[in-house]
Amino acid sequence: MKKLFSVLFTAVLVITPMTDVMAEANKSTSIEKQAERMATDLVQNYGVTSLQYAIRDQGEIILSGSTGFHDKASQTPITKESMYGIGSVSKMVVTAATMMLVDSGKVNLDEPLTTYIQDFEMADARYTQITPRMLMNHSSGLYGSHYGNSMLFDDNDMRNHDELLLKLKTEKLKSKPGSYSVYCNDGFQLLEILVERVSGLSYSDYVAKFISNPLELEATKTPLDSFDRDQLSEAYWPTIETKMPVENANILGTGGIYSTSEELTEFAEVLMGNRPDILSESSVKSMQNHEYRQGIWVSDERNTFNYGLGWDAVDLAPFSDYGITALAKGGDTMMYHASLITIPEHDISMAVLSSGGSSIYNQMFASKVLLDVLEDQGVIEEIKEDQTFSPPVKVKMPTELNAYSGLYGTVGTTLDIQVKNDEITLPALQGGIIPEQKYVYTGEGQFTSADGSVKASFVKEKNGKVYVKVQAVISLPGLGQTVMNTYDYQKLDPNPMNTTTEKKWADRSGSKYYALDEKITSIFYLLPSMLIKNLSVDTESGYANGTQIVDSDHAVNVAEIPVMNGRDAFDLQFYTKNNAEILIQDGQEYIAEDAITPIFGGKTGKATIPASGQARWYAIDSRSANKSMTVDSPNGGGYAVYNEQGEVVHFSVATDKQSIELPKAGFIVFGGEAGDVFNIHLK
Repeated sequence: MKKLFSVLFTAVLVITPMTDVMAEANKSTSIEKQAERMATDLVQNYGVTSLQYAIRDQGEIILSGSTGFHDKASQTPITKESMYGIGSVSKMVVTAATMMLVDSGKVNLDEPLTTYIQDFEMADARYTQITPRMLMNHSSGLYGSHYGNSMLFDDNDMRNHDELLLKLKTEKLKSKPGSYSVYCNDGFQLLEILVERVSGLSYSDYVAKFISNPLELEATKTPLDSFDRDQLSEAYWPTIETKMPVENANILGTGGIYSTSEELTEFAEVLMGNRPDILSESSVKSMQNHEYRQGIWVSDERNTFNYGLGWDAVDLAPFSDYGITALAKGGDTMMYHASLITIPEHDISMAVLSSGGSSIYNQMFASKVLLDVLEDQGVIEEIKEDQTFSPPVKVKMPTELNAYSGLYGTVGTTLDIQVKNDEITLPALQGGIIPEQKYVYTGEGQFTSADGSVKASFVKEKNGKVYVKVQAVISLPGLGQTVMNTYDYQKLDPNPMNTTTEKKWADRSGSKYYALDEKITSIFYLLPSMLIKNLSVDTESGYANGTQIVDSDHAVNVAEIPVMNGRDAFDLQFYTKNNAEILIQDGQEYIAEDAITPIFGGKTGKATIPASGQARWYAIDSRSANKSMTVDSPNGGGYAVYNEQGEVVHFSVATDKQSIELPKAGFIVFGGEAGDVFNIHLK
């Protein structure tokens, strides 16, 4: 009997672990299947061409998957070897590279930047206060981004990098360095230059020598590296059927790295402190500091933005809801999108890369899958249900809130917000994800959206400025929820103008200005909103495109908005050249629409690039509209055609059409080297 009991007990011991193993296997399979379903949903419903993802746990890949085509023409599927641009996740590479120089004693994060880039100057005495730390935590006070000639098709021209210091010499700061953090691309361009100056190596060589080679990363490259471009996953533009040429983000420190999801999680081992031979534990910990707390911030609450050094978030929601510290960095180029999440305390990371879509989608995808993994591992007991909301109940508003009525602005625009009848109306927010709508007062200083998911309030910060604070829970079908808490608008003072100045700006209101300095290989020719500036002037309040008018030909930025909405600020300057009004913004020139002449209406003609090398724009009038145009372009030259709505209908650099029917009231732009001649045929 004792022996029989022993045998039965042994059998139970054997069966129970096997059951656990089977359950774990089923759970792992379930996680894999859910990831596949979500990836498929992104491809089918969110404008994604292809998606690649990987999870590394305790140094080992536990999940690696992909969906979509690497090459649509041949129906070749995406594999784990397919490469993507990782956009601003590249900022983690230049941050790590700089911290390596800190480890070696060559850089001090809190020394002036001029110690390392001695020819860095600005037209603002406060620039000497900028430090490498401020570049990493977005608090330098720089305006934000010089995008010109940075995103190019099959072109690794580094003029953006080479001209940055020269452009900054004539610019001012929007705030005292260190006073608050707002997303800033130029800071990481400057870190790239710092790495080069201190190390004596090109940035590409530094990354290869000190990061890619030690980690044995074979697919982590910059546009300047030699590698097979066929490894890059195909990218498409929504209005063009054929695949796009190779995209080069020639702002390497800001967004220029290519990689794969598996290699990105290998790099994450460095960021989590698992490779002290590459980056010290102290530097890893420093990068995880809650840097955003050092200045004005929307408030220390659950969010998808809370800056560390390089990191977008050092306390990412929804992981913060479970007491888990997750770090995140997202990135977007024109064609590619990326998200990297690491959870150092559990030694796990996930990378999601895509062609098409958005880094926000990728981050939501990664968050959802990682929570499943953490539940499977017993780190969290169960995953919380998505928040639900009810229509708001309007209550009587305190009369003192009426004082918040008035003029508000953000980068690029101003608006009048009226607090009345216990309501406010706000335009579309978060890039249109949140629609324009009314918000009703619901108590505790908050106004709530019709579905209850968004709350707005007015906050007076310690700098004396009043902001519109927006707390939003965004739900996307199949991807779950994400939270965004931001300051979206800043209250502005009226800016009265004299009669002469007011008339000059009133005459400009509604005018368009067309880019002259962008290379014809620029991807921005696919997105005219990057090339054509529409001027909107509020003459009553004294603002133009969100900038405060100073005199007849100048307007300056006044936005000082933390987090994201104060990014990429600019000034406006006008002057006249060859009887044409020219706008200067971010160091680049734009010509007024009324100075653009119609293209000829005959059978043949020529367009010549002037000695300045600037682009030539032509209007399509009744003489040339609806005619078929073919162009004999010089080597390296190209052209683009736009319809009346400003949509690109042909871009010779990206499409292979031999001829194009010219749309009524549209525009044509030719670009190339000085002296290039385009032979044009119309019929």
